[in-house]
Parts: sequence; C-alpha cells; structure tokens
Amino acid sequence: MSNGARHALGVVAGLLLPPVALAGLLYGIGEISFQTRSAFQFPWYAAGVLAAAAVVLALLAGSRLSPVASLLGGLAYTALGLTPLLEFSGGPRLVPQGMLPARVHEGYLALGYSGALLFAGVLLLTVSLFPSRWRAAVPEPLSVSPAYGQGTSPYLPEDATRPMYRE
Repeated sequence: MSNGARHALGVVAGLLLPPVALAGLLYGIGEISFQTRSAFQFPWYAAGVLAAAAVVLALLAGSRLSPVASLLGGLAYTALGLTPLLEFSGGPRLVPQGMLPARVHEGYLALGYSGALLFAGVLLLTVSLFPSRWRAAVPEPLSVSPAYGQGTSPYLPEDATRPMYRE
C-alpha cells in the first residue's frame, strides 16, 4: 500500500472510528452507573459495549494504518476532555446541556469530570507523535548476485558492523 493511500485511509478511520468509540464509552459508562445505582445490578451488555469501544481505541492507537487516525481522535478527545475541567476550574459553562440522551450525558459527565477523556486524548496524541508511524514500510533491499566466477561479492559485507570492505 502506498504511503498516500495509507494516510487517506487513516483520515477516513480518524473521522469514523473515534466518534463510534466515544459513543460506546459514554453509553457504557452511563448505563453502568444508572443500572448499578437504580436497580442494583450490573449490566453485562454495557460492559460488552465498553469492551468493544476499548478494542476500537486500541486499533486507533496501535494500528499501522496511519497516525492521522489517532491524531484526529486525540484532538477530539482532548477537546472534549478539557471542557468539563475548564468549567470545573471556574470558567464559563462549556458542557452542553440537553443535547445528549440522559444516560449518554451522564457518561460524558463521569468521563469528563474524572479526566478519563483527557487521558484518552493525550494518549492518542502521544501515540501519533512517534516518527516510525509516519514512515512508510521499508521494502527489503534487492539482493545482488556475485560476479561470475567469484564465490561472494566483496561489496556485500559479511559483517554488518564493519563500515566498508577490507581485505
């Protein structure tokens, strides 16, 4: 896969996967907190949603696809994680009210005020900073056959630690 195609797929993945993972995180945390508080039972389906969201975040953080995916997700998560903390420190009211369903909003407040969204955002940003993720995969070098009549080529080093051929 060419480097341009890899980054184009990374942009698509960065625009699609972080909102899906965020919805899973917010719904899972909101549902768990609501069910354990009101019905005194643990909703295993919400734990499954959290596990699926964790798998999506792991794919964003560790895939060889492109660091653009984790960069876009990290920027979004960092911004969403900073808004409750800025409001909590005495700033203006930044957390949206009435825009999300009740359990999803409860999950956002739980993850936002605890700093977990900020943590996930900084983690995704940090993962996208490694230079090795921005480089394309290095193809294997072509092997050069030795010249006619010679057993080995003097230009192919036997020892990789020696900088040049010596007789």
